[in-house]
Amino acid sequence: MDGLFDLPAEAPTRGSGSLSANTHASAPLAVRMRPRTLDELVGQEQLRAPGSPLRQLVEGDQSMSLLLWGPPGTGKTTIAGIVSGQTNRRFVEVSAVAAGVKEVRAAIDSARAELVATGRETVLFVDEVHRFTKAQQDALLPGVENRWVTLVAATTENPFFSVISPLLSRSLLLRLESLSDDDVRAVVAQALTDERGLAGEVTLAEDAAEHLVRLAGGDARRALTYLEAAAGAARSQGAAEIDLATAETAADQAAVRYDRQGDQHYDVISAFIKSVRGSDADAALHYLARMIEAGEDPRFIARRLVILASEDIGLADPSALTTAVAAAQAVQLIGMPEARLNLAQATIALAVAPKSNAVIKAIEAASADVRAGKIGSVPAHLRDAHYSGAEKLGHGARYKYSHDEPFGVAEQQYLPDVVADAAYYQPTSLGAEAGVKERWERIRRLIRGR
Repeated sequence: MDGLFDLPAEAPTRGSGSLSANTHASAPLAVRMRPRTLDELVGQEQLRAPGSPLRQLVEGDQSMSLLLWGPPGTGKTTIAGIVSGQTNRRFVEVSAVAAGVKEVRAAIDSARAELVATGRETVLFVDEVHRFTKAQQDALLPGVENRWVTLVAATTENPFFSVISPLLSRSLLLRLESLSDDDVRAVVAQALTDERGLAGEVTLAEDAAEHLVRLAGGDARRALTYLEAAAGAARSQGAAEIDLATAETAADQAAVRYDRQGDQHYDVISAFIKSVRGSDADAALHYLARMIEAGEDPRFIARRLVILASEDIGLADPSALTTAVAAAQAVQLIGMPEARLNLAQATIALAVAPKSNAVIKAIEAASADVRAGKIGSVPAHLRDAHYSGAEKLGHGARYKYSHDEPFGVAEQQYLPDVVADAAYYQPTSLGAEAGVKERWERIRRLIRGR
């Protein structure tokens, strides 16, 4: 049983009887071990279960376009190859990185000509479809609508934001999950013994296997790439076993004591957050590096930075949230390993920024009052006065339009009576929040007539 993995296109487009036609003895291990049938897949049980849409598509030889959404190395290219191979369709691959509208139309025209001439259908695989512009995605529609091609489009981005609605509505959306560590172990074990793989030429020490699994981070292609490099290193040394030192050297990374599913996961992310909160940029970078080297999901790190920007910095440095959100977007757009630079920049910026927890204290204080039942009626002058009969109810009466008042601030009650004297937001005198504090205290006095 083999694993799931993707392989970038070698050229803007390529065609063959199936994906496996491009496999040869000198091909990378990840390519040689690519699953050929649904039953050979590891992981994605929800997609290959009996009666699942994917199994019906493959075994029923139906013409249906697929949109595969999932992290790298989870099987998007593999599934396209299986659809092609098991249904005896031509396989043509278009990379959104290198191809334009011209290449897309050429691939569809070729598929249409093949269908007319021989009756043979074509699987058109579009890798990283989220990189296509709207015009490029529009160019796919005629082929999909007329079923000149069976489109299999892959994306690591949320397709509801990155794929045009007409294409999304005409495709079956399949969500792929990251492989578990057990899945990756099965992929590595199979590659060690399979004739298409290393055919028993070397064995793998248990600690070396765990190191490769940890570095893979749920990406089977990455695991096999590391395994192939480690096997080559072991053979060059005349060794029959890949030990931890060889695996470390081959992967060009040190073994990091970090369990993404256990205590180390929580301990390291806790230390990371506390180091940023404590303004120790060096310590924060250390823990960031540990997480990156161990294969932690960069989106998880980015989300924690976005939370921290409001929880621990807030208005002491209003740009902190912007920086954190920009880093999170960069992670989505660029991916690893380059996005580690964006995470590092955001980590340093947030670590050295002035700190304030006034925002979280304010919302928690307001929420506590609401949970305690201190809600009260909205003051009549603040209620909606735009509908017929509102004036008779007194809604909007005596409301003061702030822009007509001195300093743009009107003296009037905004809070319900039950919490009329509440003072939830208590700004600190740190960083930019010192200016906010001075202004907010002055405004509060004007509003409440004090």
